Amino acid sequence: MNMLQSNLSKNLREHGYDLLGGPIRSYKLLQLWLKVPANPIELYYAHINHAFESKKSLEVSENSALKVSSRYKNEYMFNMGMSLLEPLLSAFGLGNLSLETLINSGKSISISYEGSESEELVMGSLENYLHQADYLHPNPSLFSHANKDQILLISGVLWAKNLVITIETDIEISPSLILKLDKKTDGKLNTFKKNDKVLKLVSEGKMPFPIAVKANRLHFDKGHFKGSNLVTDNRSLF
Repeated sequence: MNMLQSNLSKNLREHGYDLLGGPIRSYKLLQLWLKVPANPIELYYAHINHAFESKKSLEVSENSALKVSSRYKNEYMFNMGMSLLEPLLSAFGLGNLSLETLINSGKSISISYEGSESEELVMGSLENYLHQADYLHPNPSLFSHANKDQILLISGVLWAKNLVITIETDIEISPSLILKLDKKTDGKLNTFKKNDKVLKLVSEGKMPFPIAVKANRLHFDKGHFKGSNLVTDNRSLF
């Protein structure tokens, strides 16, 4: 198996979350996304209130049972891990870091996060909201997509303050390599030498950023809301 350990993904899936891997980090609670068959998922409305209006309010809470620390990690063989790092680091403005030019061989790479917090929609309030909702204005496109079950609602967002990357190389890590990395990352990643062949990079942690999302598909029948179902507990949509 190429993935050595994946308890980060497993832990998030158990809570209904899809781990984000790409550079897009603009996910927010209550966004509406569109998933048309054979097309990639795309942002539809920045907030549910931009599409619907209702006399009922939506309630938000924190999932106190969901905490992510560096003991939860996804570990990969070296080249696979390097392939994942470029889009991930782009989220921190480090898409041109080109780590593979500084470290071109090794054994494994692990990705983890620290300092997590979450916000989730109380699903009962969504039911009340949509059962009494109308469109904000006449909207044939919304009516069509809704009745085809093509609308997903971001119902949870997990944030973290630190990205933690651990690289096990097959060469001895020199002080000059750490200096080169510090210069290229421009202070956005702190570089540590764990031992002679293991390097640890930690993001600066000034602002929390989304690392995983929970989404529900909304079901309508002839314009009437019928319910929703969680889709991010077993699919990688984001």
